[in-house]
Amino acid sequence: MKCSLSKTTFWRKTSSCRIDRRHEAGFTFAEVLAAMIFMAILLPVVMQGLVLANRASVTAERKRIAAHLANSMLTELIATDQWRQAGSRGNFAPDHELYEWELIQSGWDQDDMQQLTLVVTYPVQGQSRRVQLTTLVDDNQQ
Repeated sequence: MKCSLSKTTFWRKTSSCRIDRRHEAGFTFAEVLAAMIFMAILLPVVMQGLVLANRASVTAERKRIAAHLANSMLTELIATDQWRQAGSRGNFAPDHELYEWELIQSGWDQDDMQQLTLVVTYPVQGQSRRVQLTTLVDDNQQ
C-alpha cells in the first residue's frame, strides 16, 4: 500500500512509512572523479592568474606613489630654488622611507636653460624600479 506526502512517495509497511530510495538523484563516482580532476587542472591556473594580477596591482600602485612623490619634490625644489644645489638627493621619510630621490642637472643646448631630472627609485618584490620626471628651468631667473 502506498502513502504519499508532498512529492515523496512512501511505501506503507504495517503502520510506518519508509522512503523508496530507488528514484533519488545523486552523482556517480565517475562524475565526482571527473569534477575533481577538472578542479585539479583549473585551480592552479586560476591561482597563477590571481598572483599575476596581485603583482601587477602592487607594481602599479607603487609606481603611482613614486610619480606623485617625484612631482611633489620637483615642484618643491623649483619653487624654493633648491635645485641649484649640486648633488641633491634624499628619501621621503618618514612616510615613504623606501622611496629615494636624486636630482640630476644638465645644461640645455638652446637658450639659457637647465634640464632637471628627478629620479625616484623604489622596491617592488625584490627589484629596484625607477620613475623619472624631467623639466626645464630658466638658469637666469632668481
